[in-house]
Amino acid sequence: MKKLTKTGFLKYACLLRVLDSFGTEPAFNSKNYAMSHKLKTQWGKHNLNPRQFFTMFPHTADNTFLGFVVNTVDPSSVSTEPRAPVSLVYAKEEYMWEDKTAYVDVVREFTEVHATVHIDKKLTKNRIPPYVKNHGLLSSEDLQSLLQTTKLFIGLGFPYEGPAPLEAIANGCVFINPRFKEPKSRLNTKFFADKPTFRTLVSQSPYAETYVGKPHVFTVDVGDTDELRSVLKEALRTNVSAYLPHEFTMGGMLQRLALYTEKHDFCNGAPGIWPPREALRVRVSQKGESCNSACTQLGLLCEPSFFPLLNTVEALASHDINCSGGTYAEDIYHPSFERVGKECVLQKNGLLYSCAGEVSRHRVCPCRDFVKGQTALCKACI
Repeated sequence: MKKLTKTGFLKYACLLRVLDSFGTEPAFNSKNYAMSHKLKTQWGKHNLNPRQFFTMFPHTADNTFLGFVVNTVDPSSVSTEPRAPVSLVYAKEEYMWEDKTAYVDVVREFTEVHATVHIDKKLTKNRIPPYVKNHGLLSSEDLQSLLQTTKLFIGLGFPYEGPAPLEAIANGCVFINPRFKEPKSRLNTKFFADKPTFRTLVSQSPYAETYVGKPHVFTVDVGDTDELRSVLKEALRTNVSAYLPHEFTMGGMLQRLALYTEKHDFCNGAPGIWPPREALRVRVSQKGESCNSACTQLGLLCEPSFFPLLNTVEALASHDINCSGGTYAEDIYHPSFERVGKECVLQKNGLLYSCAGEVSRHRVCPCRDFVKGQTALCKACI
């Protein structure tokens, strides 16, 4: 697009909305900052307002959660009768089964194991155990019919943050969500190496773990066979109804989009403050703690649109943060301060306001509440 519009790109950049599955943190979005800190990625350095990046899940507070509509029947129409011990493995490509036989063997101890894997007979490496009943790739309707007779939907650890667990839960399955012994990030996982984020994944589906949880989701270290067996037994004993968070229904997505269309304006200078100011809750982080973490500790979410409201000495004083003076710097950690000496550092570059990032100072963090099942919106937003 930049090549086609040339110098006109800057004129129209404020109108863009970028679909971004895994999120773009401000550190990667700012071209000067990314280059000066040697942050390598082919996806960043666009100097957009970080909220112009629309994500699949609400995992990057600095971006905007767009989401998607889960393709399913009305959950109320799904039978609540107890289901037979049948599991369906979440892995449609054969390579995803590599080194997973021991795990699937344990699942087989408790359930009949099914799969929907595309097999290329010329390239197959026979990674799927022979006891697995493979249906091949199914149509959406046939897959939903299969899910409605399945008790457990078995994650293998990949793909990361896909939509299928929500579809399974919406069809009355219990999702077995693999927990990673070492969190996955661009620092240790090839898949994330070029993604413009330092975000870490502690499980295959962090959203399902955090915002859904038991009894619909059991997160487990699948390499610990004792823990795995215990969780499988508990999950099989658990009777659940079909469930779908409102934010992944058609109504929930349209509610968000209507408010974004009305409230988001990135073209007329600094966008107006939205969510409304009364939603602001100020939290001071511990040293070495991000604003994401500081807000989450209170059951809140970091809200980057509120950073400008805190970026003056006077604003900080109104929240009992008294500065001996204020200097400006361009870094993702500001506004911040030191208790000893009461030195405050304010943000010089509005593109670098960031909920992410840990530093050996106290960060001043703007938090807000959220509506259960509609995390993008505060209670005063609707």
